Amino acid sequence: MKIGMITDSLGNLSFDAMLAESARLGLEELEFACGNWSTAPHVNLAKMLDSDKARREFKAKVKDHGMTIGALNCSGNPVDPNRRGRQHDRVTRDTIKLAGLMGIEKVVMMSGCPGAPGDKTANWITVEWPAELRDVLQWQWDEVLIPYWKDLVAHAGKNGVKRIALELHGFQNVYNVATLRRLRDAVGPMVGANLDPSHLFWMGADPIFAARVLGDAIYHVHAKDTRIDPLLGATNGTLETTPGAQYQTRSWNYITLGYGHGEQWWGSFCAALAAVGYDEVLSIEHEDPMMPAIEGMEKSVALLERVAVNRQRRARPN
Repeated sequence: MKIGMITDSLGNLSFDAMLAESARLGLEELEFACGNWSTAPHVNLAKMLDSDKARREFKAKVKDHGMTIGALNCSGNPVDPNRRGRQHDRVTRDTIKLAGLMGIEKVVMMSGCPGAPGDKTANWITVEWPAELRDVLQWQWDEVLIPYWKDLVAHAGKNGVKRIALELHGFQNVYNVATLRRLRDAVGPMVGANLDPSHLFWMGADPIFAARVLGDAIYHVHAKDTRIDPLLGATNGTLETTPGAQYQTRSWNYITLGYGHGEQWWGSFCAALAAVGYDEVLSIEHEDPMMPAIEGMEKSVALLERVAVNRQRRARPN
């Protein structure tokens, strides 16, 4: 397994400074966000699409630091029933086009979430009552999501992308194993999972069992942890609307690896991935509001170096 990161984890650094820091950390593979939910701190999507020279220089700088580009990321909501959805769809299709131009075969994103007929905002349905919600959910899948994804898979195939890894994330129609399988059955095996344990934790699923069931449908892994506060979680549950900046009063928060679930858990998770044949990147996504990014990355890398399976470590620069 390789250790990498989505470069938004060090989004406060310039492209060159981020590469130098990534090399110092001993990272092997980088995942670059191209827009939508991300501000794309290290990628000018329009410039990269327009200039072969810019693409070649970008790849050369990454290679010169001893790393590879494993994936592009365009996580957002491309089926949002408003202007933002149209914007996210455009960035999604441009990201897929850029991946093809750069010879990158994997794109990481989210499934999207429509509204109900006539809605102006997305509507994530997580219960089956009252009964009209069942009809809305069926409409979302049959009339919006599946047609959109059939078309997007065709677009990806035309541009040389071979795998689209969907992050199982809240406020998306694909948020767990069952919903991923539903979309995959409808549009084919180009779609697989970006298995990020942090979201499954707060939704009450077990990422180790999820890995065992998903098997070779795991195309990517985000290494991110979640801490559920024992008092607030037990009192209020984990359906959380408190703003992330108010982390002291939330039932759960994203946190640096090892501070939500210890090293033994992460070792078991890596073993479960290896058991189903996953031998690709563990892409760290640092979103801990309580720890500086550099410190969080250092601690996360150190933990993964101890637990990752089939590691071929490379020397770090002095």
